[in-house]
Amino acid sequence: MTRVWTATVNSPVGPLALAWDAAGALRGLSFGQGLERSLRREYPGLEVEPAAPPGSLAQGLRAYFAGERAALASLPWSLDGAASAAGFAGAVWRSLLDVPAGTTVSYGELARRLGDPGAAQAVGVALNRNPLPLVLPCHRVIGADGSLTGFGGGLERKTWLLRHEGALLI
Repeated sequence: MTRVWTATVNSPVGPLALAWDAAGALRGLSFGQGLERSLRREYPGLEVEPAAPPGSLAQGLRAYFAGERAALASLPWSLDGAASAAGFAGAVWRSLLDVPAGTTVSYGELARRLGDPGAAQAVGVALNRNPLPLVLPCHRVIGADGSLTGFGGGLERKTWLLRHEGALLI
């Protein structure tokens, strides 16, 4: 991949920066700032151009924020060619798809599911580099004691997202 297109869309949790490829697959998402930096880390030599987002991406995000929890699962996305996707980080990112909306999992449990129960901290490091938060739902990962810890979009957004999905009742 050598080219992606980018746009910013508004959401109830603030602006979302999106990047997608020629096939319309989401390649990056961030909460405002830092999208291009993280894209260049994963895809060296990348060309980035602004454009209007594909209707499928904008519509899927609107549906999610309107209450259709499963809408994120229908968004097209790809990690093909991402530098970290083939290693441990990629395994962590893909494992997030097994954490349904309305549920949470601890860092330690995610490490255990990946076959390395001592890798909770490494799971956290990988989640910090997740190029597709929301779609690969790292906001659903919490501390072993149930505390809301670590989230690149901020704990306020994490709280909002978990409440929106029904995983937090307070």
